[in-house]
Amino acid sequence: MDDSLLATPATELGRLIEGRKLSPVELADAALSRISECNGVLAAFVTVTEDEARSGARAAAERAVRRERLGPLDGIPFSLKDLEVTAGIRTTFGSRFTADLVPDADSVVAGRLRRSGGTLLGKTNTPQGGYKDACDNLVAATTVNPWDVTRTPGGSSGGAAAAVASGLGPVAQGSDGAGSIRIPASLCGVVGLKPSFGRVPVAPSTDHWAGRVHNGPMARTVADVAMLLGVMAGADAADPLSIGEPGATWRPGAVDVAGLRVAWSADFGYGAVDPEVGAACAAAAKQLEGLGARVEACDPAWDDPGVFHRTLYSVGLATAFADRARARPDWVEPTLHELIEQGLSYSARQLKEAEMARSAFSDSAREFFRRFDVLVCPTMPFVAWPLTTGDGPFEVAGRSLAPSQRRSFLVYPFNLTGQPALTIPCGLHSSGLPIGVQIVGRWRRDDVVLSVGAALEAVLDLRLPLAPLASGPAREVAP
Repeated sequence: MDDSLLATPATELGRLIEGRKLSPVELADAALSRISECNGVLAAFVTVTEDEARSGARAAAERAVRRERLGPLDGIPFSLKDLEVTAGIRTTFGSRFTADLVPDADSVVAGRLRRSGGTLLGKTNTPQGGYKDACDNLVAATTVNPWDVTRTPGGSSGGAAAAVASGLGPVAQGSDGAGSIRIPASLCGVVGLKPSFGRVPVAPSTDHWAGRVHNGPMARTVADVAMLLGVMAGADAADPLSIGEPGATWRPGAVDVAGLRVAWSADFGYGAVDPEVGAACAAAAKQLEGLGARVEACDPAWDDPGVFHRTLYSVGLATAFADRARARPDWVEPTLHELIEQGLSYSARQLKEAEMARSAFSDSAREFFRRFDVLVCPTMPFVAWPLTTGDGPFEVAGRSLAPSQRRSFLVYPFNLTGQPALTIPCGLHSSGLPIGVQIVGRWRRDDVVLSVGAALEAVLDLRLPLAPLASGPAREVAP
């Protein structure tokens, strides 16, 4: 197995396949071998689709020989999060209620990725229904952080981030309802994009109009994220809020960073951030000045949205899980029970007030971004926390975070507004764990976010190696 091959960006792998210097079969073999070696420790994958991967790689190799590649992902290994409905493949949703579900149809995004010629490696781990920022459930073993297996990779796309960080495939699909792409990407040292709301369809869905969940790409470089976005993005009638033309190409660097107006904020003026994390992200923001951007330290002029966000979030979970939790309480984790009960405690008026507060918050964000093209801030207030911490920590830099802020106060605001937000690695903490910096753009300006991310990635010149995967006991990926 060649680790240098597994660390090669997907865009470069595509060029090698195009030039017939690399066979998709060789690439699939390397990824499957790495999964076989590492997944017993990582538990990044719940289901490995070895047969489909090998047959798909052979078909991709034949197309490459005929110079008939279907697109940039053809022959490139990828994974799907286990919340994504996938025809003929077990899709657990991280839940015992659906532990043996084998759908008969693909979701929109799963179908697009499978038809692209990419090599599907399998389904990556996630908490039940994607409800939290860690990656444990009652169906599979707990996913660990490949930089330190005693710590969480984050969630809910934790399996995807751990896989990409450790070379179990170069790109992955994730989803983000309150930070679930950006949190694990930051904690695992990879790149993750929450595109503009609707940029990538979310379908099937039981609630099209909730308007917080974003499908998006995860990879080791900004260019790879942009490539995967091009395969995933574009409107589909199955998602009435989806936008854009399918098949568009996203090019990092299409927007000149020189002259852009950049706001820098360490904690939005109401949170708390580990000093090392804040310093690393501030240094990253400072680098944009050298590229000609105008950087101004400026906290957003909005109030903490945590209280009304908690209402929206817990009511949604209660609606999805309350009946199931009553029928089989042993199949629901204590923290999910708590959120269900909280959601059930709100009245219809309180829910409507929370929805109206969201509208007012979006107006405040739009007004703030009149002055700035992008906002740069830490992605997370600290690095990956121990698996044993559970629902904490709620204290950082000697200051307690309010319950409404939790660990995700820097990321979930942009699920509420639908703005594009990208996280890229910007350094390593003294603990040896990755630090991520977040770049947030104006409404639907994914092109600006990708260009700033690519420019910052280049000037930082921080190509993290494959995560070291500190040794740990092999575990069965089962309850």
